[in-house]
Order: sequence, then structure tokens, then C-alpha cells
Amino acid sequence: MNSLAEDVRETAVRARDAAAVLAPLSRADKDRALHAMADALLAGAGPILAANGADVAAARAAGTGEAMIDRLTLTPDRLAAIADGLRQVALLEDPVGTVVRGRVLPNGIELRQVRVPLGVVGIIYEARPNVTVDAAGLCLKSGNAVLLRGSASALRTNAALVAALRDAAAGAGLPADAIALVPGADHESVKQLMRLRGLVDVLIPRGGAGLIRTVVEESTVPVIETGVGNCHVYVDVDADLDQALAIVLNAKTQRVSVCNTAETLLVHAGVADVFLPRVLAALRQAGVTIHGDDAVRSQDPSALSATEEDWAAEYLSLDLAVRVVDSLDDAVAHIRRWGSGHTEAIVTRSLAASRRFIATCDSAAVMVNASTRFTDGERFGFGAEIGISTQKLHARGPMGLTELTSTTWVGVGDGHLVV
Repeated sequence: MNSLAEDVRETAVRARDAAAVLAPLSRADKDRALHAMADALLAGAGPILAANGADVAAARAAGTGEAMIDRLTLTPDRLAAIADGLRQVALLEDPVGTVVRGRVLPNGIELRQVRVPLGVVGIIYEARPNVTVDAAGLCLKSGNAVLLRGSASALRTNAALVAALRDAAAGAGLPADAIALVPGADHESVKQLMRLRGLVDVLIPRGGAGLIRTVVEESTVPVIETGVGNCHVYVDVDADLDQALAIVLNAKTQRVSVCNTAETLLVHAGVADVFLPRVLAALRQAGVTIHGDDAVRSQDPSALSATEEDWAAEYLSLDLAVRVVDSLDDAVAHIRRWGSGHTEAIVTRSLAASRRFIATCDSAAVMVNASTRFTDGERFGFGAEIGISTQKLHARGPMGLTELTSTTWVGVGDGHLVV
């Protein structure tokens, strides 16, 4: 075993030992540590922001795109918001120990299903320093140790953040190894982490399609798949068009570099002649580049011709694919063909249309008369999220504290024997 493999394995061993200490802790113990961690981020803002500035400068020099630069960048306000996220997690109910269901069996044994931590959670993610803190806070509150493997582009930032979090956790009486960076900065350390079945209980990848596909296909550790966000807004024939215009603009332009941003607009043919001129003009004014089908380009000849790559794209930029469809069912067929199962939105005044859209889209989240940007752990009231799962087993949609637990069956008898 090479030295990097040994380092990664030893880090996981220490995390597993820390997880055993975390599992029985009270909510008060964990909440005290979360507040201490939030305080430490603010107290250490200078070194953290300096480290982030170095990472951002290196990323710019390497020609990194603006969407990724935005994800990487910390500001005093963003750091304060991240710290506040830890305090919000402290306010949430602790899921550990919750009884999911229970009953007394005919033989008198008291049987109950109880929530317990997963154990050691590995997070593999790209250049988003907020994930470092969100993951640490959510895992700690749910009784899990966390192994953090961020991208090399955020290495200095993540090291500064984790140093502050570990010191604060230790100062609050928790094991520092409950929060750890995975050693190494290249793919080899990720590969070693993915091979630690038995030491790491679950891996959660957060990032682009290539990263997620690699982890899903190569890991021997169980994976919770967080998918890319090719999100759609469908404007129905019965839509309030003023409302639709506001929702489309918000879903596309409020923040373009995140996975719940709309990437495709579908417009019912029955309102296209009225709605398209309005929405296309507003989008152009907001700096959005339109990739449209023939019907869209007949309204806006400056629009680029949409290809199959556009229908499948998670742009993470001021680009939007736009198509006219003949019916709600055609819109759903498009979504099921090209969507990533993240979030879809319908704008309609028809209850029947909204019900059919909800029932047939098959996505982790469906919004009715609301922006796709609402699919977020904090906006759902989770305090923060570990990711947005687009798979169907264990967890789906924004993953908060409850999704970071499993269950144990507890049977309490009085000398009961099987005969």
C-alpha cells in the first residue's frame, strides 16, 4: 500500500472511531459544538478569506469559467451566511433517536424502529466551500463523522475552514476527527476513498455530471447520487402570463451557477404568440442567450438554433433552451426525455393540469406556480442540505438531517425465547 493510500485509510479509521463517540451524544452537546463552529468561522474570517482569495486568483489564472469562480468565491457576507447556516442547523430537531414506528407484538416484545446515524459519510465535491461547512454541520448534528474531499481549486480555502471547524469541535469536547479533509489533491486520493468499503458507510458526490458518474461507476462504497440540474419551466395554456414571466426570469437569472436554475423553458402553443415576445425580450434584456426551436426562432431570429445538446444541457450560465409544445403531455414527454430528475415547474391556473404534471414528471421536486430556485435545503426549512438527491432509494430531493440517518430495530423482551 502506498503512502497516500495509507494516509487516506488512516484518516477514515480515525473518522470511524470519532463516529462511535458522536453516535450517543445528546442534542445539547452537538448544538453547543455547532455554535462554537459558527463562532470560529467568524473569528477566523481573515485567514479563511485570504486563503480563498489565493484560490480564486489561481483559478482565474488557470482560465476557470465565471460560473465556477462564483461557486468558489467567499465574501464576508457569504462567510457570515455560512456560519449562520450552522446556527440554523443547531435550531433543528435532532433526528437521532426518533421512533419511526413501533408496536407491542402478540408475544409481549416491545418493537420499535429508531433513527440512528449512518456512521462515516464521505463527501466528494467541486469548488464550493460552503459545502465544506454545510456537510460538517449536518453530519455532526445527525451523529455522523464526515470525510471531505473538495476540489484542488479550493484546497487552501477548505483547509482553512476545516482547521477552524476541527478546533472548535475539539474545544466543545467532541473528537476533532469527526471532521476531516481527505489527504491528497489528485484523483488518486478520490480513488482510495472510493475503495474504503467497510470504513466509509456512504459516499455523496456533489458536482458536475462527470464527477457524479465517476463516483457512481467506480466506488465500492455505497453512493447516494446527487444529480445535475437540467430544470424546466413549463408555461401552460391556462397560465397567468404575468406570473409566468416573473417565474421564468427568477428561475433563470436569480443565480445562474446553481443546480436549481432553470435551463429549459417550454411554452404551450396556445399562448406562444402572446407570451414568447414578452419573455424573449425580457430574457434578452437580462443578458440571456436563447437557444430555440423553429417556432421560437420565428419570433426571435437572433436566437441560436437549439440542438439535442441544448435540450440536455445544464448550462450554469446565462443561456436558456426554449421550445414550443402542443400540450402538457408533450411538455412532460420532453422533460422525461431530456431532464435530469431534479426540479420541474409548471405555471398554470388549472388544478387538473398541475395534478397531471406532478403525477407524470417523475422528478425529485415539482413546483406549481413557483420558481425552480426553491428546491434547496434551507428554503425547505432544513437549515442546510448535504445535496439534492435525484435517485429513488433512501433519499430523494434536498437531503437534510433525516436523510443522513438510517434505522435500527430495537426489540425489548423479558426473557423471551424462540420456540
